[in-house]
Parts: sequence; C-alpha cells; structure tokens
Amino acid sequence: MLTSIRALWRHPEFRLGARQMAGPALGLAAWGLVTGVAMVKSGLTVAQALGMALLVFAGSAQLTALPLMMAQAPFWVIAAAAFCVNLRFVIFSAKWRLYFGHLPRARRLLMGYLAGDLTFVNFLRRFPVAEPGPGQAPYFWGAVAVNWGAWQAASVVGIVAAHDIPAHWGLGFAGVLALLGMAYALLQERAQWIVAGVAAAVALLAYHLPLKLYIMAAIVAAGAVGWALDRRGSDERR
Repeated sequence: MLTSIRALWRHPEFRLGARQMAGPALGLAAWGLVTGVAMVKSGLTVAQALGMALLVFAGSAQLTALPLMMAQAPFWVIAAAAFCVNLRFVIFSAKWRLYFGHLPRARRLLMGYLAGDLTFVNFLRRFPVAEPGPGQAPYFWGAVAVNWGAWQAASVVGIVAAHDIPAHWGLGFAGVLALLGMAYALLQERAQWIVAGVAAAVALLAYHLPLKLYIMAAIVAAGAVGWALDRRGSDERR
C-alpha cells in the first residue's frame, strides 16, 4: 500500500491537480476558518464542531444549517435547506460517474465525500472528454488532497481558536468575500451569470422571510431558471 501511495504522490497528474488547486485553496481556507468560528459561536461544543467539520465537509450546508439551528427551526426545515444547498452535488455525481463509474463502490464513495466544487471545475477543464482515461484518478486525488486539507486545517484552527478571536475582526465579512471570489471564478458563461443574478435578486426580495427561508427561495428560483436555460440550450442544439 505504501508503494501505491508513493507512486501516486510522484505521478505528474497528482502534482498538477495539487498545483492547480493551491491558488483557490487560500480562499477555501478563509471560508473554512469562518465556518469553524461560526460553529462554535453558534453554540456547538468543540467536539461537536470538529465532528461536523470532519463528517459533513460541506461549508455551504454548514453555514446554512447553523442559523436555522440557532433559531430552533424544525428539523425538516434544516434538512431541506441543507439538501437544497447540496443538490448541485447530485449533478456533479452524474458527471463523475462517466469518469469513475468503473471503480469499486467503496472508492467511489470516498471520492464522493472528498469532491468539491472547485475540484469538479478544474477536473472538467483538465479532462473535457467525459470518459475514463489515464491520469484522471491521480489528478483527482492531488486536487482533493489540497482542497480537503486546506479546508479542514483552517476549520480546526477556527474551532479551537473561536473564543479567542475578537468579533471586531470581521471574519464573517471576510468569509463572504472569499466565497464571492470563488463564485466569481466559477461564472464562465452567460447562463451562469443569469442564474447567479436571479438567486441574488430573490434572496434580497425574500430576505425577511422567517427561519432564513430566503436561502431556500433563492436556491429554488435559481434551479428553476438554470433548468429552463439548459433545456432551451438543448432545444437550440437540436
């Protein structure tokens, strides 16, 4: 096993994946730090926060669930909000299957846990043809090693140091900026900009809904617009 790990570490695609993820990892780390602090500030114990960080590994879902938990929202609202936020990973998984569907189930489950948004984007840029090919797995592992490592390290620092970080540092705003920066990097097409604009507009209009339901409203609206644009594009290509 050590020989296999050593060979993977030395593979040029592993190093390329890690190198291409190194830049975005700075933004991920800032977001992870904010999430770690937010979990403890929301009332979770250090042990609970560490467990959530390691098991969930979904910053957007964590930050969505925390204010709902603080507001003592019903469980179904918390679960539905987290599900809606992470619904994009169902689409990601359908695409991943075209590349890794031949691998053993246990390995695919691990890859599904480690996969992230930027990993998905970088991978498709590197391997645009949706079929199994050489170098894909090493590239994936190199990217997720940096992605997961940067996130977890920053989250743990935020959790452990949460009570020692002054509120006036404005980490929440820094996390928003980091998230906006990463979102901006993902917006490559006109349709994506339209979907993002719809989500922002609906979130602002529905901001005063109880139990933070403006988040779910924005997700539903953006999903509907994205589906409509995708269907329109498919019809035009025919």
